[in-house]
Amino acid sequence: MRTVNKVILIGNVTRDPMIKDTEGGKKIALFTIATNRYYKTADGENKSESEFHNCVAWGSLADRIESFLVKGKLVYAEGRLRTRIMDKEDGSKNYKTEVVVSNLIFLNKRSDFDEGGMEEIGGEDFEDDKF
Repeated sequence: MRTVNKVILIGNVTRDPMIKDTEGGKKIALFTIATNRYYKTADGENKSESEFHNCVAWGSLADRIESFLVKGKLVYAEGRLRTRIMDKEDGSKNYKTEVVVSNLIFLNKRSDFDEGGMEEIGGEDFEDDKF
């Protein structure tokens, strides 16, 4: 039976992306997208809560992110969830769930970018976890 692992987010970038190179020479971009959920409580009060999504992008997509993505930009991100398990020194495990981004569209006005406005950039999907 087939399964589905797909994530679609529209939100704002919370900080400038961190760009790294893996030991294998692949470029990686790490950034966070904030989304908001709006709802009403049982007594009719309007509330909102923010969620922060750790995102990772690889290769040519990471290159484009390095050139154009900055804190505050509104983006559409599409990808899949991945949970990494890291062993701590004390023997316990640390779990980190992130969105591996395969497609990113800038949603800000054209004037907000040096080159273009609603620009779609796709990327490569690597399995190299060494970063």
